[in-house]
Amino acid sequence: MRRLFSTFARGWPGVGLLLLRLITAVALMNQGTVRLHAGASGRSIILTAVSLATAALLIAGLWTPVAGVLVLTSELWTAFSEPGDHWIQILLGALGTGLALLGPGVWSLDARLFGWKRIGSPVRKNQR
Repeated sequence: MRRLFSTFARGWPGVGLLLLRLITAVALMNQGTVRLHAGASGRSIILTAVSLATAALLIAGLWTPVAGVLVLTSELWTAFSEPGDHWIQILLGALGTGLALLGPGVWSLDARLFGWKRIGSPVRKNQR
């Protein structure tokens, strides 16, 4: 998994990635709950489940590249399968692509699980 990320951004870039993840997740949750309250059909329920699961992954910062690709895929599917204004799907697809390419940042489970670790060498006792 570490090969997917060049670094886990710290400082202000890390804050920016955290905000990007959270705003994308909130928009996905909003879109999913609106679909549920509108009486979604079978295919739309699948999209809603994917959106809500992906939002949970993004909030935790777990498997961020996979979650970003899922966001892009589900939003493209929604844009091509449902009528109406598709600007929100375009925006969320672009945010998902950006998250998949940039990674989660330092404040994520991905950074805790797959980030750089410091391994200390054990103290050796003089052997005689």
